[in-house]
Amino acid sequence: MIGRRLLAIAATLLLALACAPPAAADPEPLRVANLRVWGGEENWHARNFFRLNWDQVPGPPAYPRAVVYRLFDPQGNPVGPPVRDTERVQSIEGLAVPSAPGAYAIEVWLEDAEGRAGPAARATLRFDDAVPPPPAPLAPDRWLSGHETAELEIGHPQGSPPVSGIRGYAVSLDGSAPCAAPICDDAEIDLPGGVADDTLELGTLPEGTTVARVAAVSGSGVASAAASAAFKVDGSAPQLSLSGLPGGWSDGPVQLTALATDPLSGMAADGPSGPFTAIAVDDSLPTRARGDRATAWALGSGVHTVAYFARDAAANGAEGWPGAPPPATATVRIDEGPPRVAFAPAQDPAEPERIEATVDDPLSGPSSDRGSIGVRPAGTGVRFQQLPTRVAGGRLIARWDSDAYPPGSYEFLATGFDIAGNAASSSSRRGGARMVLANPLKTPVRVESGFGRQQQARQSVAFGRGARFGGRLVSSSGAPLAGLELTVTESFAAGSRPAVRTTAVRTGGDGSFSVWLAPGPSRGVSASFAGSRTLTRAAGPSAQLAVRSSVRLRTSAATAEVGGAPVVFSGRVERAGGERPKGLPVELQFHYPGAGWSEFRSVEADARGRFRYAYRFSDDDSRGIRFQFRAHVKGREGWPYGPGTSRPVSVTGR
Repeated sequence: MIGRRLLAIAATLLLALACAPPAAADPEPLRVANLRVWGGEENWHARNFFRLNWDQVPGPPAYPRAVVYRLFDPQGNPVGPPVRDTERVQSIEGLAVPSAPGAYAIEVWLEDAEGRAGPAARATLRFDDAVPPPPAPLAPDRWLSGHETAELEIGHPQGSPPVSGIRGYAVSLDGSAPCAAPICDDAEIDLPGGVADDTLELGTLPEGTTVARVAAVSGSGVASAAASAAFKVDGSAPQLSLSGLPGGWSDGPVQLTALATDPLSGMAADGPSGPFTAIAVDDSLPTRARGDRATAWALGSGVHTVAYFARDAAANGAEGWPGAPPPATATVRIDEGPPRVAFAPAQDPAEPERIEATVDDPLSGPSSDRGSIGVRPAGTGVRFQQLPTRVAGGRLIARWDSDAYPPGSYEFLATGFDIAGNAASSSSRRGGARMVLANPLKTPVRVESGFGRQQQARQSVAFGRGARFGGRLVSSSGAPLAGLELTVTESFAAGSRPAVRTTAVRTGGDGSFSVWLAPGPSRGVSASFAGSRTLTRAAGPSAQLAVRSSVRLRTSAATAEVGGAPVVFSGRVERAGGERPKGLPVELQFHYPGAGWSEFRSVEADARGRFRYAYRFSDDDSRGIRFQFRAHVKGREGWPYGPGTSRPVSVTGR
C-alpha cells in the first residue's frame, strides 16, 4: 500500500512539474556592432574632432544604461581611465585625442539596464594637423615658344614628412593660393598620387610670365606653404625693321641693316643656337649674324629684292617655329647713271623767250622737282645766271626776260636730274648745235608821250585843274601798234596821298592813247608798255605836271588912317586831299605906283590853311597913296604844289 501511495505521489509530482512554467534565463548582453568613425577610420583627420556611431545588438526594446569608451595612444598605452556617458548612448560626439599627431585606438562597449558590460568594439582614430614642408617646384630656365607644352616638375619636400605622409600636390596658375583654406579639398589636389606623383603637364601657356604656385598636401589634407616657379612664354616672332632703305631711287650702293627687336625673350646673342638676324640681297646667300642685326650691301644699277628675318631666344622666327611668317621683303632701286639733257631744236616764234630743255633717263626717270636753266653772255666764261625754271613732264621750262638784258649773244646751260639724284648739264640743242640766242629776241617798240598835241614834257596848271596826257605806241620802224594796253603812272610830289596812281589805257587803231589827269598835286607822269611775247618792253619819257598853289587874300578896310587903327589882312591857302598846310610860310607883299613888289611880313598858315596879320600905317608919306597888297606862297618840302600868288587888294592911306 505504502509503495503504491509513494508511486502515486511521485506520479503527481511529475505531472505537476510537467505542467509548471519553465524557469527564466539570463538576458543577452548589449554589444557594439559595426563601430564607425565619421570620415572614415582609414583616413587621417586634420581636425581633432571625432564622431563615432554604431549599431546596437540586440536592438530595442533593450536600451543601454551607459556607453563606455577608452583611448589608447599610438603605442597602445591607455590614455586616462575609461569614460562613461549615460546621456548620449547612441554615438560619441566631439571626441578629441591628445594633440600629438598619430594613430590612436578606441574601445567602446555598452552597459545594460542591470549594469552588465557588453563586449568592447575597437576602432582607430588617425589625427595629423602638422603642416608639411614646402615642395621645390621647377620651371625651365629658358623661354618657351608659344607652341610648346609646359611641364611642371616638383622637387620633393625637404625635412621630415608628417605622420600621415604626403598625399600629393595642389597647384594654381592664376596667382591665387593653391588651396582656398589651410585644409585642401580633394578637388584642389592636382597630383593625388603621393610624394612621387611630381610631374604635371600644364599645356600651352599664354604669352608672358605665368607663375605656378605649388603646395604639398599631407595625408590629412593640410597644405604646406606655397612655393613658386615662373614659366616664361614667348609666342611671337621678333619685330623686324630695315634701316638704310632709301625712300626711292638711290644713285649709288646702299648699305642695309636688318634690325630685330623682341620685348619678351629678347635678341641678345647667345651662341650658335641663340637669337640671330639674317639678310639677303637678290639670290645671294643670307648674311646671318648672332643677335639683333645683320648688314648687307645692294650694288649696281637696277631693282634689287631684299629679304630679312630673325629668330628670338624662344626660337620664334623664320626657322624652328611652326607657322612662322615668311621673311620680310623690301625693294631697293639703284640708278648710278646720269640723265640725258638737251635743249629744244629751235625757239618757238610765238614765244621766243621760252627756253625749254628735255631730260631723259631710262631707269629711274627724270626728276619732277629739280632742274635749272642758266644764261650768260656768250664766250665770256662768267658764271651762269639762274633763270626761274619750272620742271614738268621731263622738261625744264624757263622764261628769259630778254628785255632786261642788253643787246648781244647769250648762251644757255640746262642742268637736269633723274629721280635717283644724278645730274647732267648740257649747252647744246637736240642735234648738237650750241644753245646761243641773239638779243633782242623780240620786236623793239617805243612809247612817245607828253602833254597836248605837241607832247610837251612839262605843263603848269592852276590849283584844281587837270590836264590831258597822251602819245603813241609804235614799233622800231614807226608802225603803229593798235589794241595794246599801256600803263600811265602818276608819281605825286612828297606829302601827297596817294603817292602813286596808275591808269590802264589801250591804244587805238593808229597806236595813239590819251588819258585825262584829274586835279590834284604836282606830279611826274609817264607811260609804259609791259611788253608781250613778241614785243619788247618800252617806257616813254617822264613828263612833269606842275600845279600852282592857290592862296586868297582880303583886307578889313579899303582905307587906312596913318597912325590910326591897324588894317587886318587875312587869307587862306587852299588844300586838296590829305595835304595839311600847317606851318606853311606865306609872304605878304606890297607895292605902290612906280615901285616893284616888296615883302613886308611873313606869316604861317594853320592846319586849315588860314593866316592873319594886322598892319598899322605910321608913315605920313603914306597919305593919299593907293597901295596894293598880295599873298605869295613859295612852298616848302612836303608841300606838293608849286609857287602861287593871290590876287592883289588895295588900301589907300589918309
